Amino acid sequence: MKVSDFNYDLPQELIAQVPIKNRDESRLMVLNREKQTIEHKIFKDIIDYLEPGDCLVRNNTKVIPARLYGIKEETNANVEFLLLNRIDGDIWEVMVRPGKKLKAGAKVTFGDGILKAEILEQLDNGNRKVKFEYSGIFNEILDQIGLMPLPPYIHEKLKEKDRYQTVYAKYEGSAAAPTAGLHFTEELLEKLKEKGVEIANVTLHVGIGTFRPVKVENVEEHDMHSEHFYIKAEDAEKINKAKKEGHRVIAVGTTSCRVLESIADENGMVHETEGDTQIFIYPGYKFKCLDALITNFHLPESTLIMLVSALAGRDYIMKAYNEAVKEKYRFFSFGDAMFIK
Repeated sequence: MKVSDFNYDLPQELIAQVPIKNRDESRLMVLNREKQTIEHKIFKDIIDYLEPGDCLVRNNTKVIPARLYGIKEETNANVEFLLLNRIDGDIWEVMVRPGKKLKAGAKVTFGDGILKAEILEQLDNGNRKVKFEYSGIFNEILDQIGLMPLPPYIHEKLKEKDRYQTVYAKYEGSAAAPTAGLHFTEELLEKLKEKGVEIANVTLHVGIGTFRPVKVENVEEHDMHSEHFYIKAEDAEKINKAKKEGHRVIAVGTTSCRVLESIADENGMVHETEGDTQIFIYPGYKFKCLDALITNFHLPESTLIMLVSALAGRDYIMKAYNEAVKEKYRFFSFGDAMFIK
């Protein structure tokens, strides 16, 4: 299977640069796998496709303002940090630019000195291990001086930080948003609960590796990035109850899907657990827990378009993507949504 099998032509103007005014009024493409049909709806219509007893599984990770601009001490050179993951306490793995200027021992100052960092070592992947120094609470300092780490294809400045955050974001740790969840409002979630839809949470901290291009020719040779996740017992119970009673488990986004498929047994049952996943889902994969998926439109040749192709079939997905281009859907993080049922 070639990576090029998952390519499609996307005009640049269809890449959404800003969020739509009302979260739940983005467009929704509905794919019915059994009938092989394509419907065009508005996201708030999702309520018509969910049934009492269905379990909606969402990722409640919270994006941290992980992009920092600072000055290298000694030379006053401008540098950029992107926080990737906390290794231990105030020691982080960080992507840096420009890398040549930031060798072990280099010191960087941010926000007029309220945050300082020392490069401890260069890691094998080119990132740096960094130790931060500050007074007060680290996350409060990040809120003060950090910027949201928007994907590289978004060039507009984000006016409101919370628009790159789901309304149910809770646990800080992501370098990118679980974007399928951006379409939900508190009101829509309340209506779903009133209808009898069960809502369960998982937490997967999305790494910047989610934007990393697939650089091999054959899909099977791709080395998938690792992401940390956990699921609590009460959420696992909701998912298992839906499975046992014959209802659907519907993931909000590929991140929720990856957690479910990483931990499910052969009967689709899940349990409380914490760990790291490198699961790579592409056509040929047999889903154990997932029955349906709410997702955004993904980059050509990405691992995420491979995941949705595993669920719905490559030909059907490519047909849907080509129709989305023709109908001028908005693509990627701030774009429109798809429901695969």
